[in-house]
Amino acid sequence: MLHTYPRSGLQMTPTTLEATAGAYDSGMQVLLVEDDPMIGRAIAHGLDQAGLAVDWVCDGASALAALTKGAYELVILDIGLPRMNGLDILRNTRARHNDVAVLIVSARDAVPDRIEGLNAGADDYLLKPFDLDELLARVRALLRRRTGAVSSHLVAGSLVLDPQRRTVTRDAEPVSLTAKEFAVLEALMRKPGVVLSRERLEEAVYGWAEEIGSNAVEVHLHNLRRKLGSEFIKNVRGVGYRIGT
Repeated sequence: MLHTYPRSGLQMTPTTLEATAGAYDSGMQVLLVEDDPMIGRAIAHGLDQAGLAVDWVCDGASALAALTKGAYELVILDIGLPRMNGLDILRNTRARHNDVAVLIVSARDAVPDRIEGLNAGADDYLLKPFDLDELLARVRALLRRRTGAVSSHLVAGSLVLDPQRRTVTRDAEPVSLTAKEFAVLEALMRKPGVVLSRERLEEAVYGWAEEIGSNAVEVHLHNLRRKLGSEFIKNVRGVGYRIGT
Protein backbone atom coordinates (compact mmCIF):
# COMPACT_ATOMS: atom_id res chain seq x y z
CA MET A 1 0.00 0.00 0.00
CA LEU A 2 1.29 3.45 -0.88
CA HIS A 3 0.77 6.37 1.52
CA THR A 4 0.53 9.78 -0.17
CA TYR A 5 0.74 13.23 1.42
CA PRO A 6 -1.68 15.06 -0.93
CA ARG A 7 -0.58 18.69 -0.85
CA SER A 8 3.10 17.97 -1.35
CA GLY A 9 2.87 14.71 -3.24
CA LEU A 10 5.43 13.10 -0.91
CA GLN A 11 5.08 9.33 -1.02
CA MET A 12 6.29 6.79 1.51
CA THR A 13 6.08 3.03 1.33
CA PRO A 14 5.41 1.08 4.55
CA THR A 15 8.96 -0.32 4.54
CA THR A 16 10.71 2.98 3.92
CA LEU A 17 11.54 3.85 7.51
CA GLU A 18 12.46 0.29 8.47
CA ALA A 19 14.81 0.02 5.48
CA THR A 20 16.50 3.35 6.05
CA ALA A 21 16.52 3.59 9.84
CA GLY A 22 20.11 3.83 10.99
CA ALA A 23 21.51 4.03 7.47
CA TYR A 24 22.86 7.54 7.97
CA ASP A 25 25.49 9.06 10.18
CA SER A 26 23.93 9.91 13.50
CA GLY A 27 25.00 12.96 15.42
CA MET A 28 24.63 15.10 12.29
CA GLN A 29 22.48 18.21 12.31
CA VAL A 30 19.95 18.79 9.52
CA LEU A 31 17.92 21.96 9.01
CA LEU A 32 14.59 21.33 7.28
CA VAL A 33 13.01 24.43 5.71
CA GLU A 34 9.48 23.56 4.61
CA ASP A 35 6.26 25.53 5.09
CA ASP A 36 3.88 22.68 4.21
CA PRO A 37 3.06 21.07 7.59
CA MET A 38 2.17 17.71 6.08
CA ILE A 39 5.37 17.23 4.11
CA GLY A 40 7.41 18.80 6.90
CA ARG A 41 6.17 16.30 9.47
CA ALA A 42 6.78 13.37 7.13
CA ILE A 43 10.33 14.40 6.26
CA ALA A 44 11.22 15.30 9.84
CA HIS A 45 9.95 11.92 11.04
CA GLY A 46 11.86 10.07 8.32
CA LEU A 47 15.12 11.88 9.12
CA ASP A 48 14.66 11.30 12.84
CA GLN A 49 14.10 7.59 12.26
CA ALA A 50 17.27 7.55 10.16
CA GLY A 51 19.24 8.76 13.19
CA LEU A 52 19.65 12.43 12.27
CA ALA A 53 19.01 15.41 14.55
CA VAL A 54 16.46 17.59 12.75
CA ASP A 55 15.52 21.24 13.25
CA TRP A 56 12.43 22.24 11.28
CA VAL A 57 11.49 25.84 10.42
CA CYS A 58 8.57 26.99 8.29
CA ASP A 59 9.61 30.35 6.82
CA GLY A 60 12.60 31.99 5.21
CA ALA A 61 13.43 34.46 7.96
CA SER A 62 13.56 31.69 10.58
CA ALA A 63 15.74 29.62 8.27
CA LEU A 64 18.22 32.45 7.83
CA ALA A 65 18.34 33.01 11.60
CA ALA A 66 18.93 29.30 12.21
CA LEU A 67 21.75 29.18 9.65
CA THR A 68 23.35 32.25 11.20
CA LYS A 69 23.31 30.81 14.71
CA GLY A 70 23.67 27.07 14.20
CA ALA A 71 26.11 24.65 12.59
CA TYR A 72 24.46 22.20 10.20
CA GLU A 73 25.79 19.49 7.92
CA LEU A 74 22.79 19.66 5.59
CA VAL A 75 19.87 21.94 4.70
CA ILE A 76 16.74 20.61 2.98
CA LEU A 77 15.35 23.77 1.42
CA ASP A 78 12.03 24.54 -0.23
CA ILE A 79 12.01 27.55 -2.58
CA GLY A 80 8.52 29.02 -2.23
CA LEU A 81 8.58 30.17 1.38
CA PRO A 82 6.88 32.95 3.35
CA ARG A 83 9.00 35.89 4.56
CA MET A 84 11.96 35.08 2.29
CA ASN A 85 12.48 33.12 -0.93
CA GLY A 86 14.53 29.96 -0.64
CA LEU A 87 16.97 31.06 -3.35
CA ASP A 88 17.59 34.31 -1.48
CA ILE A 89 18.37 32.29 1.65
CA LEU A 90 20.79 30.15 -0.35
CA ARG A 91 22.56 33.13 -1.94
CA ASN A 92 22.85 34.84 1.44
CA THR A 93 24.29 31.67 2.98
CA ARG A 94 26.90 31.25 0.26
CA ALA A 95 27.79 34.97 0.42
CA ARG A 96 28.71 34.39 4.08
CA HIS A 97 31.04 31.56 2.95
CA ASN A 98 28.90 28.91 4.63
CA ASP A 99 29.58 25.67 2.75
CA VAL A 100 26.77 23.63 4.33
CA ALA A 101 25.36 21.03 1.93
CA VAL A 102 22.01 22.16 0.48
CA LEU A 103 19.35 19.96 -1.10
CA ILE A 104 16.57 21.96 -2.77
CA VAL A 105 13.13 20.31 -2.84
CA SER A 106 10.71 22.14 -5.10
CA ALA A 107 7.73 21.72 -7.41
CA ARG A 108 9.39 24.09 -9.89
CA ASP A 109 10.31 21.55 -12.52
CA ALA A 110 11.40 23.75 -15.44
CA VAL A 111 15.03 23.31 -16.49
CA PRO A 112 15.82 27.05 -15.98
CA ASP A 113 14.52 26.80 -12.38
CA ARG A 114 16.79 23.85 -11.66
CA ILE A 115 19.75 25.59 -13.25
CA GLU A 116 19.08 28.72 -11.20
CA GLY A 117 18.98 26.70 -7.99
CA LEU A 118 22.23 24.90 -8.70
CA ASN A 119 23.92 28.12 -9.82
CA ALA A 120 22.80 29.79 -6.59
CA GLY A 121 24.84 27.21 -4.67
CA ALA A 122 22.65 24.14 -4.17
CA ASP A 123 24.37 20.75 -4.14
CA ASP A 124 21.33 18.84 -5.40
CA TYR A 125 17.79 19.52 -6.63
CA LEU A 126 14.86 17.16 -6.03
CA LEU A 127 11.50 17.69 -7.70
CA LYS A 128 8.15 17.40 -5.93
CA PRO A 129 6.37 15.05 -5.81
CA PHE A 130 9.08 12.67 -4.68
CA ASP A 131 9.35 9.38 -2.84
CA LEU A 132 10.79 9.47 0.67
CA ASP A 133 13.20 6.68 -0.26
CA GLU A 134 14.78 8.89 -2.90
CA LEU A 135 15.01 11.86 -0.56
CA LEU A 136 16.76 9.78 2.10
CA ALA A 137 19.13 8.29 -0.49
CA ARG A 138 20.11 11.78 -1.65
CA VAL A 139 20.57 12.91 1.96
CA ARG A 140 22.86 9.97 2.56
CA ALA A 141 24.91 10.73 -0.56
CA LEU A 142 25.34 14.39 0.40
CA LEU A 143 26.34 13.59 3.97
CA ARG A 144 28.73 10.89 2.80
CA ARG A 145 30.28 13.35 0.35
CA ARG A 146 30.59 15.91 3.14
CA THR A 147 32.48 13.53 5.42
CA GLY A 148 34.78 12.76 2.49
CA ALA A 149 34.66 9.03 2.85
CA VAL A 150 32.78 6.10 1.37
CA SER A 151 33.84 3.82 4.21
CA SER A 152 33.81 5.71 7.47
CA HIS A 153 34.67 3.24 10.22
CA LEU A 154 35.64 5.04 13.41
CA VAL A 155 38.27 3.41 15.61
CA ALA A 156 39.36 4.08 19.19
CA GLY A 157 41.65 1.37 20.52
CA SER A 158 39.75 -1.91 20.36
CA LEU A 159 36.48 -0.06 19.75
CA VAL A 160 35.18 0.08 16.15
CA LEU A 161 32.04 1.96 15.08
CA ASP A 162 30.50 1.55 11.62
CA PRO A 163 28.07 4.45 10.93
CA GLN A 164 26.65 2.83 7.79
CA ARG A 165 25.75 -0.52 9.34
CA ARG A 166 25.08 0.98 12.77
CA THR A 167 27.32 -1.51 14.51
CA VAL A 168 29.81 -1.24 17.36
CA THR A 169 32.36 -3.86 18.29
CA ARG A 170 34.83 -4.08 21.16
CA ASP A 171 37.67 -6.57 20.76
CA ALA A 172 35.78 -7.80 17.66
CA GLU A 173 32.73 -8.62 19.79
CA PRO A 174 29.41 -6.86 18.99
CA VAL A 175 28.05 -4.34 21.47
CA SER A 176 24.31 -3.59 21.54
CA LEU A 177 23.49 0.12 21.88
CA THR A 178 20.30 2.14 21.77
CA ALA A 179 19.92 4.74 19.01
CA LYS A 180 20.75 7.61 21.38
CA GLU A 181 23.73 5.80 22.90
CA PHE A 182 25.04 5.16 19.40
CA ALA A 183 24.61 8.84 18.49
CA VAL A 184 26.49 10.02 21.59
CA LEU A 185 29.33 7.58 20.99
CA GLU A 186 29.60 8.51 17.31
CA ALA A 187 29.70 12.23 18.12
CA LEU A 188 32.62 11.59 20.49
CA MET A 189 34.47 9.24 18.12
CA ARG A 190 34.21 11.72 15.24
CA LYS A 191 36.20 14.20 17.36
CA PRO A 192 39.05 12.12 18.81
CA GLY A 193 40.89 13.99 21.53
CA VAL A 194 38.36 16.84 21.50
CA VAL A 195 36.37 17.57 24.66
CA LEU A 196 32.65 17.93 23.86
CA SER A 197 30.39 19.72 26.30
CA ARG A 198 27.06 18.27 27.42
CA GLU A 199 25.34 20.98 25.37
CA ARG A 200 27.27 20.01 22.22
CA LEU A 201 26.35 16.36 22.69
CA GLU A 202 22.70 17.33 23.12
CA GLU A 203 22.85 19.28 19.85
CA ALA A 204 24.36 16.26 18.09
CA VAL A 205 21.69 13.86 19.32
CA TYR A 206 18.45 15.82 19.68
CA GLY A 207 16.45 18.11 17.40
CA TRP A 208 14.58 21.21 18.54
CA ALA A 209 11.25 19.41 18.79
CA GLU A 210 12.53 16.68 21.12
CA GLU A 211 12.18 17.04 24.87
CA ILE A 212 15.50 16.56 26.65
CA GLY A 213 15.72 15.50 30.27
CA SER A 214 18.13 17.48 32.41
CA ASN A 215 20.47 14.50 32.75
CA ALA A 216 19.64 12.65 29.52
CA VAL A 217 23.17 12.81 28.09
CA GLU A 218 24.68 11.74 31.41
CA VAL A 219 22.39 8.70 31.44
CA HIS A 220 23.50 7.73 27.92
CA LEU A 221 27.15 8.19 28.92
CA HIS A 222 26.68 6.08 32.05
CA ASN A 223 25.17 3.29 29.96
CA LEU A 224 27.99 3.53 27.41
CA ARG A 225 30.62 3.21 30.15
CA ARG A 226 28.79 0.20 31.55
CA LYS A 227 28.68 -1.51 28.16
CA LEU A 228 32.10 -0.50 26.83
CA GLY A 229 34.21 0.00 29.92
CA SER A 230 34.88 3.22 31.82
CA GLU A 231 38.25 3.72 30.14
CA PHE A 232 36.74 4.59 26.76
CA ILE A 233 34.97 7.80 27.75
CA LYS A 234 36.72 10.36 29.96
CA ASN A 235 34.99 13.08 31.95
CA VAL A 236 36.95 16.34 31.91
CA ARG A 237 35.52 17.94 35.02
CA GLY A 238 33.65 21.16 34.37
CA VAL A 239 34.29 20.97 30.61
CA GLY A 240 32.78 17.87 29.05
CA TYR A 241 33.66 14.44 27.67
CA ARG A 242 36.12 12.89 25.24
CA ILE A 243 37.15 9.52 23.92
CA GLY A 244 39.82 8.28 26.28
CA THR A 245 41.92 5.94 24.15
